[in-house]
Amino acid sequence: MVAEIEPGQLDEATFSHVRVILGVVTSLAIARILNGLAGFAQNRRKNTPYLVHTLWAIFLLLLIAHFWWFEFALAQVGAWPFEAYAFLIFFASLHFFTAALLFPDQLEEGAPYEDYFFEHRGWFFGFLGALFLFDMVDTALKGADYFASLGALYPVRQVGYAIACAAAIRWDNRRFHLALVIGFILLEMAWIVERYAD
Repeated sequence: MVAEIEPGQLDEATFSHVRVILGVVTSLAIARILNGLAGFAQNRRKNTPYLVHTLWAIFLLLLIAHFWWFEFALAQVGAWPFEAYAFLIFFASLHFFTAALLFPDQLEEGAPYEDYFFEHRGWFFGFLGALFLFDMVDTALKGADYFASLGALYPVRQVGYAIACAAAIRWDNRRFHLALVIGFILLEMAWIVERYAD
C-alpha cells in the first residue's frame, strides 16, 4: 500500500514519472513542427509555404516551449491521483494533435499550404482554442495560490484567446488571419517576458 503524500510535500519519484511522459509527448510535438519547417527548405517546390501557416507553426513552437517550462510548477503538487496524471497526458497530447494539424503526414504534391491551412482551419483553431481553455485546468492543478499568482487577467486572456480562435474558424479573411497570428505571437512573447524576465 502506498502512503498518501501530505499536501505540499514533493514526491520526487512521482513527479519525475509525470515529467518523463510529458517530455515524450511534448518532444513529439516539437519534432513535428521542426520537421515541417525543415521540409520547407528541403522541398520548397513540392508544396508552396504560406506565411500565415508558417507563423502559426512558430507560435505553436513558442507555446509548447512555454508549456514545458510552465510544467515545472507541477512540483508544487503533493498527491498525484490518476485523474490528474491522465489529464496531463491528454493536455500534452492536445499540443501534439495541434502540431500534426499544421503539418500532415502527407500533402498532395504541388498543393500550397495556404489551401491546406484554410481547408483545415476549423480543426486547427478548434484544437488551439481547446488548448487555451484546458490550460486553466492545468494551472488549477498547481494550486489556488499558483493560479492566483498569474493575476486576474490570466483567465480573461485565456478565454479571449479561445474566442479569437472561434472567430478564426468562422472567417477566412487573409488579412484577419495574418493580424491574428502576429498578435498571438506578440502577446505570447510579452507574457513570457512579463512572467520570467527578472
